[in-house]
Amino acid sequence: MNLFTIFISGMLINNVILAKFLGMCPFMGVSTKLSSAIGMGIAVIFVILGASVFSWVLYYFVLVPAHLEYMKLICFILLIASFVQFVEMFIKKQSPSLYKSLGIFLPLITTNCAVLYVALDNITQKYTFIETVVNSIGVPAGFMLMLVIFATIREHLDGCDIPAAFKGNPIALIVAAIMAIAFQAFAGLV
Repeated sequence: MNLFTIFISGMLINNVILAKFLGMCPFMGVSTKLSSAIGMGIAVIFVILGASVFSWVLYYFVLVPAHLEYMKLICFILLIASFVQFVEMFIKKQSPSLYKSLGIFLPLITTNCAVLYVALDNITQKYTFIETVVNSIGVPAGFMLMLVIFATIREHLDGCDIPAAFKGNPIALIVAAIMAIAFQAFAGLV
């Protein structure tokens, strides 16, 4: 039951976009097309899962035994940057069209604060390895869910008659605010 609670909490209740407001750059930038949102969501799931697992192992098997816990932030940043570089090269080779559609937002995963947040949160919460894996799947799954929902809404808004002052990012931010309010209903779930 604890693993289910961690997953649902990371995905819906403490959603990094709607509750923590982390990762807003790719959220606003990639959510104009559903295909790009799905691609970015999958890349973020892979990066957060990999970076969090490697960060957990690095912390508990290298930093703690060497009494270098204070170095976790620098080590995690370097690890995340290396991991994102690997993902970028992999996507460029395997799916050039996805690589082109993600554009600048793929390297921006390196600076996506949600990735570092999850790695640090797993350590702060003192999660076990299994709990770390579950949280590191739940949080980016919630990120991807919000990207897909938001991209679907934005694609629909493109065909709507919206006043000129609200076209583009203003209406997108209003929709994001409404989504944040709606998803607060999940707060009492667990």
